[in-house]
Amino acid sequence: MEEVKQGTLYVVATPIGNLEDITLRAIRVLKEVDEIAAEDTRRTRILLKAYEISSPVSSLYDEVEKERSRRLVDKLTTGKNIAYVSDAGTPGLSDPGYRLVTEAIRRGVRVVPVPGVSAVVAALSASGLPMHSFVFHGFLPAKAKQRREALQSCRTERRTQVFFESPQRLRACLEDLRELMGDRPLVVAREITKKYEEFLRGSSGDILAMLAERQIRGEITLMVAGCAEPTIEYGDEELREMLVKMERRSLSLRDRVAQVAELTGCPRKRVYQIALKGKFS
Repeated sequence: MEEVKQGTLYVVATPIGNLEDITLRAIRVLKEVDEIAAEDTRRTRILLKAYEISSPVSSLYDEVEKERSRRLVDKLTTGKNIAYVSDAGTPGLSDPGYRLVTEAIRRGVRVVPVPGVSAVVAALSASGLPMHSFVFHGFLPAKAKQRREALQSCRTERRTQVFFESPQRLRACLEDLRELMGDRPLVVAREITKKYEEFLRGSSGDILAMLAERQIRGEITLMVAGCAEPTIEYGDEELREMLVKMERRSLSLRDRVAQVAELTGCPRKRVYQIALKGKFS
C-alpha cells in the first residue's frame, strides 16, 4: 500500500488595510491550496474576490481554534494543503493561529510561512523610534487597574515598546503613560495603510492635546520609547546599603539583586558581585 504524502500548512500574511499589500506568492498559494482556513470568512472573502481566488474557505477563530485545529491537521495528514489567514496581517500576532501551528508541528506536518504585512513592523518602520531592538506586548488589558499594572512593569524597559490599543481607551492609556513613564517620546499610528492613515508623534501630553477635540477611530498601534540610560552613578557602598535594606524585607538574594538592578539601572552582574562580597545570604 502506497504511503500517503502529508500536506503542507501555509501561514499566510494578508493586508492590514490596503488590499494592494498582498504578495504575489500569497496570491499563488491561496489559489493553489485545497482549503483556506480563515479567522473571519466574511472579511477573507473580500480579499479572495479582489484577486479571483476560488479555493474553499472554512472558519477558524479564537473560540473554536483548539477543536477545529485537530480536524484541519487530520486533513493535512491525508495530503491536503491548507492555508491559514487571520483577519489582517500575520497570523499569531494578537490573532489566532498559534494552536493550529503547534498542533501541525506536534503531528509532524510541514509548516511554511508566507510572509507579508505586519502592523507592528509597518508602524515601527515609520515611527522614528529606535527599532534595532523592540518588544511587542500585544493588546493592553481592557480594565484600568490591569492596564496600569502592565505599564508599570514596562517602566524600566530600555527597548522600544509596541502595544495595540482600542480607540475608546487610548486617552486613558496616554494619561497612564504620562503618570507612570513621564513625558518620554511616543508615537500613535492609526489606520496604517488605509485612507486615513495617521502618525502622531510627541510626548503623551503632546498627543493628548492633539486629540483633545477629536473623536478617535480606527486601529491603533502605540509605540513608546525605551527608558533612558540612568544618569546617576551609584557607588559600590550605595549599592551595598540598598542590598542591606532589601535583606531586612526577607527577600531572597536573587530578588534583592534583581530589584536593586531595576531601581538603579546598574548591571545585574555588578550588583550580584557586590552582594557576594558583602556575604549576603
